[in-house]
Amino acid sequence: MAEPRRPLWQNLYVQVLAAVALGVLVGWLWPATGAALKPLGDGFIKLVKMIITPVIFLTVVTGIAGMRDLGAFGRIAAKALAYFIAVSTLALAVGLIVANLLHPGAGFNVDPATLDTSKVATYVTQARETTVTGFLLNVIPDTMFSALTSGEILQVLLVSILFGIALAGFGERGERLLETLRTITAVVFRVVRILMLAAPIGAFGAMAFTIGQYGIASLAHLAELVLTFYATAILFVVVVLGAIARLAGFSILALLRYIRDELLLVLGTSSSESAMPLLMEKLEAAGCPKSIVGLVVPAGYSFNLDGTNIYMSLAALFIAQATNTHLTIGQQLLLMAVAVVSSKGAAGVTGSGFIVLAATLSVVPAIPVAGMALILGVDRFMSECRSLTNIVGNAVATIVVARWEGTLDTERLRSVLASGGEEPSGAESDRIQLDRR
Repeated sequence: MAEPRRPLWQNLYVQVLAAVALGVLVGWLWPATGAALKPLGDGFIKLVKMIITPVIFLTVVTGIAGMRDLGAFGRIAAKALAYFIAVSTLALAVGLIVANLLHPGAGFNVDPATLDTSKVATYVTQARETTVTGFLLNVIPDTMFSALTSGEILQVLLVSILFGIALAGFGERGERLLETLRTITAVVFRVVRILMLAAPIGAFGAMAFTIGQYGIASLAHLAELVLTFYATAILFVVVVLGAIARLAGFSILALLRYIRDELLLVLGTSSSESAMPLLMEKLEAAGCPKSIVGLVVPAGYSFNLDGTNIYMSLAALFIAQATNTHLTIGQQLLLMAVAVVSSKGAAGVTGSGFIVLAATLSVVPAIPVAGMALILGVDRFMSECRSLTNIVGNAVATIVVARWEGTLDTERLRSVLASGGEEPSGAESDRIQLDRR
C-alpha cells in the first residue's frame, strides 16, 4: 500500500528553499551576522564530504563486481569519456559565441596596470602549480588506503575500480563479500539521508555568508557579466542538454523537477559535491544501473564540468574586452583548446572555477591575468550557477551513457520523471540499494 503523501513543509526542497531565502534576508539586513554564519555552511559541506568517499567506493565496487562482464566496464568508461569531451567542448564554444555576440566587457576601458592583483595572487600561484602531468600523477594515491582518507575523488575512483575488478575476478568465491558490501551500501545511504536533515541549516549559513560578505550591491557593478553568464547557462541546459535529453528519450524539464532537491542544495551551498550522494541515489532509483552511476557521476565531477567551461570562456573574453585586448579567432581557438585540458583538473567545489581560469589565462599571455581582479567580487555569485549547470550535466550524462549501453530501465525512468520524483522513504531507499543489480 502506498504511503500517505507527506506535508509540503517536510520536503527537502521546500526546507532548503526557505533556508536560502532566510539566508539572503539575514545577509542583507545584518551583513556582519551573515558573514559570521559561514561555519554553518562549511560544517555541512564537511559532513557531506565525509560520506562521499564510502559512497563512491561502495557504489563502484558493487557495481563493477556485480557486472561480471569486465569488457562492459571498459566500454562504459570509453563512452563516458567521449561524451565528457564532446559536451564540455561544446560548453566552451557556447561561452565563446555568446561573449562575441553580446560583448559583456565592452566599455569598461580598464588599464590592467591600475588593477590591484594582490587578492588574486593566491589563485594565480595555485594555477601555476597545476600542470597536466601533476594532475595525472595526483590521480595515483600514495597508498591504497590513503585514497580513502584523502578526499580526492579521482584517487577514490581509481582504487574503487581496481578493487571492483579484482572482486569480480573471484566469481562465486567473492559473492559473500559482495553481498556484505551491498548491505553496507544501504547503511551508508541511510547515513546520507540522516545528514541531509542538516541541509537547510547548511544552506542558510552559506547563503547568509555570501550576501553578508560580498553584499547584493556588489552585483550591480558587474551585473551584465553575471546576468549574461546565468542566461548562457540556462540556454545551454534548456537547448543543448535539452536536445541531448530528447534524443535519449526523456525531458530535461522533467529531470530538473526530479532533482530539484539536489539543485536547491547546490544553490544554497555553492558546491555540487554537497548533492553528489543524493544524486547518485536518485539516478539509481530512476533506472540507471549502479555500475554506470558509480563510474559516470564521480568521473563527471572532474571531467564533465559544463558550467565551469561556460564560465571560463565567457569570463576570459569579458576580461579581454574590459581591458581592450583584441583576440583573433586563432587566439580564441587556442584559448578553448587550453581550457579543454585545464578544465579537466577542476573539482566540483567552490572556487575551483576561478583557479582553472587563472591556469588557462597564464597559458594564453594575450589576456592579462591581472584582469581577474575585475571579476573576483562577483565570482562567488557565479559559483552557484557553475555548480548547478555541472550537476545537471552529470545527471544527463549518466542517463545518456546508460541508454547507449542498453541498460537503462526506460519504463522506470519515464514513470519516475512523470511522478515528479517524490522522495523515497528510508525503507524504500534501503530496498533500492539492496535490489539494484
